[in-house]
Amino acid sequence: MSGHSKWSTIKRKKGAADAKRGALFGKLSKAITVAAREGGGDPEMNPTLALAVQKAKDGNMPNDNIQRAIDKGTGSGADAAAIERITYEGYAPGGVAVLVDVLTDNRNRTASDVRYVFSKNGGKLGTSGSVAYLFERKGIILVPKDDVDEDDLMMAALEAGAEDVEEQEGDYRVVTTPETFTAVREALDEAGISYENAEITMEPQNSIDLDAGTAKQTLRLIDALEENDDVQEVYANFDISDEVMAEVAS
Repeated sequence: MSGHSKWSTIKRKKGAADAKRGALFGKLSKAITVAAREGGGDPEMNPTLALAVQKAKDGNMPNDNIQRAIDKGTGSGADAAAIERITYEGYAPGGVAVLVDVLTDNRNRTASDVRYVFSKNGGKLGTSGSVAYLFERKGIILVPKDDVDEDDLMMAALEAGAEDVEEQEGDYRVVTTPETFTAVREALDEAGISYENAEITMEPQNSIDLDAGTAKQTLRLIDALEENDDVQEVYANFDISDEVMAEVAS
C-alpha cells in the first residue's frame, strides 16, 4: 500500500469512509460552494467546480443538494464569502509528511483543532512550506486488472493525454496532470472501462516505509484529521507493505 490515496480506497472498499453521510455531504457542499464563488456557477466554464460536482456525484450526493451548494456560492450571502481555503503542513509519527486541506469559516478554531489532532496522535504541526515541496499535484485513476484489457486501457488513457499507466498488483494506475484528468476520465467512460477510484491528489515524490506500530499511529492521525468537518483532504508520504498492512488490519 502506497500513500494516503490508496488507504482511502481501502476504506471505501470496507464501507467505512462514507459512514457519516451527513458529514460527507457537508464537506462536499462546502467545496462546491467555494468553487462556485471563486469561478462561477457553470461547471463547463469552471474546472474546479466541475471536479467538485463530480466528486459529489461519486459520493451519491443528490442533485438538489449539489444545485443548492452552487446557488449558495453564486449568491450574495455572507456565508459563502466567509469560507476560506487553508493548507496546514505537519509531520506524523516516523517523520511522515502530511498536508491538510481545509475549508473553514473560522481560521482560529480550525487551526486549534488541527494542532490538537497532530499533538494528540504523536504528530507535529509544521510551518508553511515545511513539507509542501515534497508533493506534486496529479490525477490518479485506479482501474482493476480483472475488468480491463491492458492494451485497451493504454490506448484510451494515453490518447486522452494521460502521462503514464502503471501496473500494480491488483490494478492499473493511470497518472494524469490536473489539466488532463477530466479528459482521461471521460475517455475511460466512453471506452466502457470501469475504475474504482478517480481523484486529483497530491502525490508524494518519495515515501517513507512504516513498520506496524508507526503505521497504526499514522493512520490514526489521518483518520482523526478526516473526521474534522473543516478538513477536505489529507495527503501523506507513507508506504505500507502488504505484510505490515495485514498486521495493522488485524
